[in-house]
Formats: sequence, C-alpha cells, structure tokens
Amino acid sequence: MIVVAGEALIDLVPQGTGALAGLTPALGGGPYNTAVALGRLGSPTAFCSRTSSDAFGEALLDGLRRASVDVSAVQRGPEPTTLAVATIDAHGSAAYSFYVDGTADRLFTAPDRLPAGTRAVSFGTCSLVLEPGASAYEELMRTAAAQGVFTALDPNIRAGLIPDPDAYRARFKSWLPSVSLLKLSEEDALWLGGTPREWLASGPSAVVITQGGDGLTAFTRDGGVHSVPGEEVDVVDTIGAGDTVNAALLHGLSALDALSAEAVEALRRDDWTRLLRFAARAAAVTCSRAGAEPPYADEVAGI
Repeated sequence: MIVVAGEALIDLVPQGTGALAGLTPALGGGPYNTAVALGRLGSPTAFCSRTSSDAFGEALLDGLRRASVDVSAVQRGPEPTTLAVATIDAHGSAAYSFYVDGTADRLFTAPDRLPAGTRAVSFGTCSLVLEPGASAYEELMRTAAAQGVFTALDPNIRAGLIPDPDAYRARFKSWLPSVSLLKLSEEDALWLGGTPREWLASGPSAVVITQGGDGLTAFTRDGGVHSVPGEEVDVVDTIGAGDTVNAALLHGLSALDALSAEAVEALRRDDWTRLLRFAARAAAVTCSRAGAEPPYADEVAGI
C-alpha cells in the first residue's frame, strides 16, 4: 500500500483566453493527483487528508474511488473546499491563485496510525505550507520515517502561499533526514537554492529533478547521475504532469521491489533508465490532455 498525504482541492481551469474565460471546475491538488495517478497505474493506494463535506468534497472523494483509491483515512469537515484558479500560458504551463482561508484541508490532524500494509508515504505541495495542517503532515512524515516507512517528498513550490521564504527553506532542510526520495522541478530547485548533492548529504537516497520537455535526471548517493529525455507530445497543458511523475516513480519503485532506502541505493543504471523513462511516458500522456488526467496502466508500457 502506498499512502498519499496532502490536500485535495478544486482547480478552476480557463477554457479560453482572458482572465474570466469559462472557468471550469476540475478535481486537483498535487497529492490528490498523485493518488489518482497511482490508482490508475494499478498500485494499491490510500489517501490521507481532510476534505470538506460540501459538494466539491464529495466530488473529490468520488474521483478517488473511481481510481480505486482507499479513502478510509480521509477526515471530513464542514469547512469549504480550497479553490485554485489556474492561468495557462502559451506553452501550456499553469500558474495558480489560491483561496485557502478557513478551508477544510487546513485542519488536518495526524492519524494515530497508517493504513495496514503501508510501504510508502508521499507528501508535498500546499499541505506542507498552510498551518495548522502543515505541522500535522510534518509530524506524520517524521513518524513514518522513524518507523522505517519509505517517504517521498515533492515540495511543488507555490511561492504565493509562502509568506517567509527563508523560514520555509530552513523547514524544508529540516525534513530531509526523514525523506527517502526527493522529487522536484528545476524551478523548485532554483527557488530553494540548494543542489542535489547537498540534499543527498542530508538524508534522501535519491533526488529526481524534472526539466519539463527536456526530461528527468536522478542523482544518487553513490555519485550517479541518470538522465532520460522527455517524450515528444503535443502539449495541451502541464497540469498534473509533475504529480504523475511522482506516482510513476513510486509505482515503478514498487514494481522493482525498491521501496526502501537500501533498495534504492542498490538500483543499477539500467534500473534508473527504465524507471525514469516510465515516468516520462506517463507525464507525456497527462500533458496531452486538458487538466490533471493521468494515464491508466494500459496507456503506458510497463516498467
């Protein structure tokens, strides 16, 4: 079982040009998209979050169930669902404005235990920024790592939500001893101001950096650097592409029986090449269609 911990929200996605061009609600949130992608790829997956009991919250849970994601660990509350308004540029890249005050996911509390059979837990995005929930997710991350559970982190920086960048950067560094796999975009890496070698020295067994259409690169503790090019595709938008990479990496590591720090460090060059190419293929499918619509297993060749 792979558990994904973090927010679920509604993306309001424009269907044309202009600020008010037909905003259409879509299910979203980085961790939510990761959970859906894992479920579609066929990994046993559970979602750990707090969602609203409003209509948007019900729709989010229905989306998880359709992807065969276990929602028994999802907490509920009467507060509204977080909204994210997307702006799509000429290259299909998305930027977001968030409406987060008083929303349900911010009141997440750390559970007493993880679902039975949990092998890995994935964290990231807004849920590690917005208090008081951020401290609860942080507690869950540290507890899982202390119990020997494989942990994955995608900071997925949303700078507009971070009032004190230096404090966040310091907090990010404090998480690294509890992280097994760090995945981030090259934009995230630039904003954080560190290097893969510095991050590896603090704890992770591997760091994977996405480079948009140029592909992915994995850095490993033995000094290895493993790169693959991106898959050529007609990009509709990039919403959910990084989340799909997250899911594909976790799904692939599970398929390689490598959901442990020791197993990741034992992976060979050809293992990394297969894993990264699988992630690139999966992300390309997501980019080929509007919104966060990750592929099903039969749409990508297996790892």
